[in-house]
Amino acid sequence: MKFLTRLRSLLRNRSGVAMTEFALGAPFLLTAGLWGAEEANYALVNMKVSQIAEHIADNGSRVGDTSTLQNRKIYESDINDVIYGAQVQGGKLNLYGHGRVIISSLEVEQGSDNQYIHWQRCRGTKNYAPQYGSEGENLGTTGMGPAGEQVLAQTGDAVIFVEVSYTYQPLVSAQFLGSLDITSIASFTVRDNRDLSEIYQRDAGSPDPVQTCSVYNGDAKIGTNGSFT
Repeated sequence: MKFLTRLRSLLRNRSGVAMTEFALGAPFLLTAGLWGAEEANYALVNMKVSQIAEHIADNGSRVGDTSTLQNRKIYESDINDVIYGAQVQGGKLNLYGHGRVIISSLEVEQGSDNQYIHWQRCRGTKNYAPQYGSEGENLGTTGMGPAGEQVLAQTGDAVIFVEVSYTYQPLVSAQFLGSLDITSIASFTVRDNRDLSEIYQRDAGSPDPVQTCSVYNGDAKIGTNGSFT
């Protein structure tokens, strides 16, 4: 009888119902919360990469000597400053450790109406090739950019075109995302009259490093004497 009484009492007991429901529902709630956090962080990183691309293109279009007597010259040190500035802006993204930046100068070929990439500078360890042309490439009349959205340089002028590719670093798991690759492009027309003949060195005896696209370097460092590596 005592056994039956206890059994009836146990059947009427509802004190563990909430705990059981929580135990069954918690994995789904936790998964949804982590998924949302991952997606939100991915969106923020995507926006930051886009802003970095815009700032690099904007800064690249402004650099150079200030002179009222001749067109502005640009130097390798100017481009290095732009590249280092993007690294600082990227902060904890580790932009060059997980991504790659490609800066191109789109110009009009002398003696024709064809667009061509006069020079190109790159930084970053990611294995990512330029998607819209390489240094010295003649692009005909199509310019740079996605099909139907190409930008064109005007005769005697230049457009700074930037590609940034970054591999997203998940907070929780890559399983919440379809792809970890984030790519952004931006372009700005050079602000002032620029000397388009070449990129100069400030000191030929101690030249600044050239960020060639055949090299895959990570974060840049500024030495105590101002040197860039």
